[in-house]
Amino acid sequence: MLRQYRMFAAYNRWANAQVYAAAAALSDAEFRSDRGAFFGSLHRTLNHLMVADRIWMKRFTGIGEAPTTLDAVLFEEFDALAAARRTEDERIIAWTGTLDEATLAGNFTYMPVTQQIAMTQPLWTALSHLFNHQTHHRGQCHMTLTALGKPSLGLDLIYFLRSEGREWM
Repeated sequence: MLRQYRMFAAYNRWANAQVYAAAAALSDAEFRSDRGAFFGSLHRTLNHLMVADRIWMKRFTGIGEAPTTLDAVLFEEFDALAAARRTEDERIIAWTGTLDEATLAGNFTYMPVTQQIAMTQPLWTALSHLFNHQTHHRGQCHMTLTALGKPSLGLDLIYFLRSEGREWM
């Protein structure tokens, strides 16, 4: 499982770079335009992904800031958000590199933002959620970009594996 999670961390960085490259070509009005995604705009959806990653990484590592609401806007400006995304992706890659099988199999306890009760589950299931959550909302980013009339993005894992992710094959 360790190799799989490390691959997911690398894929996550690659897929985020694809989305951010497409977003960089948008006007500010397009970037902030509500196109019906759960968080409305690309701006708010990308902020939500940053919020969630910071919450989970704080839970996993005990380090960093953890926003207290899932719809917080951490960065108003695209360039600052993009820089923070690159840093967070590297943080996730570095952290997955420190894991071992025993840690992954061990229990993990945290408090959800949405309900203040202790939740305990195996760490590997929470880490699976982190990567699945990213994929879910990147799909909404893709939908937002196509709703703006922009080209479709190839974000499938296999595209990563056939290009920059060859080391995982």
